[in-house]
Amino acid sequence: MTSKILTTFKQQIEDLKLVPSKGGCFELTVNGELFYSKLKTKQFPDEQWVLDTLGARMKKKT
Repeated sequence: MTSKILTTFKQQIEDLKLVPSKGGCFELTVNGELFYSKLKTKQFPDEQWVLDTLGARMKKKT
């Protein structure tokens, strides 16, 4: 998923940090705000949903 995000938004992303974890933790934070938490939903996010939702957020910022 990281490579898809970088490929799709390469001109818009200034910084991307991947923090390895254990125990089924997958959290996606955008500009300091929690965007998605597998710990809360108990499921891994759909890749296309992540790309679409990130894209919509980036359009709002411009």
